[in-house]
Amino acid sequence: MTDTTVRREIMTATFEALSEHGYAELTAQDIADRTGKSKSLLFYHYGSKEDLVAEFVEDFLERFDERVEETRSLAPVERLATFVDWFLTDPSDGHDDREAFHVAMLELRVQAVHNDRFRELLGESDDRLREALEEILAAGIEEGQFVEHDPEALVPLLIAAFDGARIRQVTTGRDEYLSEVRRGIVEDLVDDVLADGVEFPPPGILEGVADGDRANDEDGSQDGDSTDEGVTDDSA
Repeated sequence: MTDTTVRREIMTATFEALSEHGYAELTAQDIADRTGKSKSLLFYHYGSKEDLVAEFVEDFLERFDERVEETRSLAPVERLATFVDWFLTDPSDGHDDREAFHVAMLELRVQAVHNDRFRELLGESDDRLREALEEILAAGIEEGQFVEHDPEALVPLLIAAFDGARIRQVTTGRDEYLSEVRRGIVEDLVDDVLADGVEFPPPGILEGVADGDRANDEDGSQDGDSTDEGVTDDSA
């Protein structure tokens, strides 16, 4: 549809504008202003605001897969920690980009209640996150880092905790939800499945991987689920 550089500029601009204005108030001009391109050029490539935002989600899904691959050199417990940190890192620790990404995804979740196209895309995002976490836990069992358990039963609890903490944090401004829920996940869920002698990494120890730095070095793009982030690189 567009060359890689232009597409990346448009997707980053869409993310920034969506995070700032919300979907209802978002306009093509908001996006165009961030790219230095005309609104007519945007509509040449994308027929509507919905098309632009749908492409943003599809871009996020592509980059999510890249991020999953980026973690494969790590031990399973470390891979799990990168996902926990992505969702539950306090923005006061210098991660405003992650908060902006989660704000953008919350905007889309609200729209998905009445928009079948967004609902389908976010459902695919949810499926990929579930599959990635289940694969990590299964690999951990095989490698002896996790005791025998049912990953398909544990993963929905993890995702519900991720989403619940983020929704409350971005809608109330209470950043403490993130650290409190992270602690609860580790102490009440993860510790129960860790094998003897295996410790869960503390917050921030895998910072570069959680931010996708190596992938960015390779393609020259900016990280941010997003999708984020390009901020479009996580899980929704």
